[in-house]
Amino acid sequence: MPRDFKTEALSHDPIHGYIPFVSNVGLPPGEISEQDIIDHPWVQRMRHIHQLQTAHFVFPTAEHMRFQHILGAMHLASRAIELWYDSLAESCPNTPSKAYVESLVRMAALLHDIGHGPFGHFFDDNYSAQYNLTHEDIGAHIIQNVLGEALQGIRRNPNGMLKPLEILDPRQIAWLIKRPKDNQTEGHPDWLKKLRSMFSGIYTVDNMDFVLRDAYMSGYNTKAFDVWRLLHYSFFTPQGLTIHVRGLPTLINFVETRANLFRTIYFHRTVRAFDIAIEEVFQETMQQLFPGNPLEHLDDYLLLTESSFFVDVSRFRKSSDPAVQELGRKWAQILNREFTWHMACERVLNFHSASAERMTIFSETEFVEKRVRQHLPKEIRDIPLRCDSRKHYHRPRGRLPMGGQNYLFDPGHGGPVELHDDELFRQLPMSFLIFRIYAHNNQYDDQLNAALNQVLGDVNDDKTNM
Repeated sequence: MPRDFKTEALSHDPIHGYIPFVSNVGLPPGEISEQDIIDHPWVQRMRHIHQLQTAHFVFPTAEHMRFQHILGAMHLASRAIELWYDSLAESCPNTPSKAYVESLVRMAALLHDIGHGPFGHFFDDNYSAQYNLTHEDIGAHIIQNVLGEALQGIRRNPNGMLKPLEILDPRQIAWLIKRPKDNQTEGHPDWLKKLRSMFSGIYTVDNMDFVLRDAYMSGYNTKAFDVWRLLHYSFFTPQGLTIHVRGLPTLINFVETRANLFRTIYFHRTVRAFDIAIEEVFQETMQQLFPGNPLEHLDDYLLLTESSFFVDVSRFRKSSDPAVQELGRKWAQILNREFTWHMACERVLNFHSASAERMTIFSETEFVEKRVRQHLPKEIRDIPLRCDSRKHYHRPRGRLPMGGQNYLFDPGHGGPVELHDDELFRQLPMSFLIFRIYAHNNQYDDQLNAALNQVLGDVNDDKTNM
């Protein structure tokens, strides 16, 4: 159908240019617009949670929020369906209309992060985990139980109208945003299973946007990879989301760029120093600020953002409770960049096999710290230390939950094969691990480096993959 400029609105974005969405002006009574969802308090809350957790304390221009990211992911979802829908419909009987599929993935992309707490994934690891929750679990609950009725009222996206009997299913949106567990796909149509690779595969609308956006906003790279070439050479086959061999070099460039962002931005030594300092006070702080399980206190969780968090902890120093005052003093140090921990030494390990990855001792920080202390001079053996181990996966590890999402088509080799089976793709490291030792100052860096070198010499190469 011709574009309806009357109901269309545009948001300008430095990464994607103009991002169109359906406005709430000029729609029939009772119809819900995309703008109604974008303007919902749960989505607007994303304006107050940084995309890069604590990295903005180290990279001053990386002040972008998750709100800009989810709009970008929504836009990429449309661009992908524009190119991929025909192959999806050809591969899967009973695929709904293009407009339905596009609206479904647009809403999944827009809402995939709404369960995040302050500091994003850090909050998952240091608070939500005690309730066996992730931000995806919380987000899926919000999609179905808070936004569900509104989502069912959406009838169009900027590129088309749903058919008369088509109604968006919030349960499908909630399922799309959650990471696969044990390949549980029972009860879902084949076309929906294939769409999940747009959210849980090697290259997704989520990570394609954040690689472009984070690289640009941090100053790492103004055009991190060729997203349009990656989309152009991708399509669906009966096996799943497939990339033509001509697009493989672009995909490998994307994978390597993403890994470099982890090394240089997300796992930067000072970013991790911030995280370690916050870890030490976070549980005690949350006891002061939040009543318990986020799913049982959704109204409170809606108001819990980084904006509210920083205001609240900055007021701790005025408390009449000495323990809260002390918390406030520690938070003032953190927010004033008065670092508690300084990196003394670092090692980076690359793994090319799952067995080597499993056997490394450097995931066991307590064990390595004990070994390092044994090699330190006796007079400094008990100095305060923190060992930190950060891991990033380059590529799927065979047929595990994240496997089976992406395929490669090479005309010279018959039909599509799982991407991790390709020889060129196997040449990428499976993962890397950054191991660091932090101390309260840099006085003993030489001794700590020497001790860590001795530990490396003590350990069989087969176990450390050095």
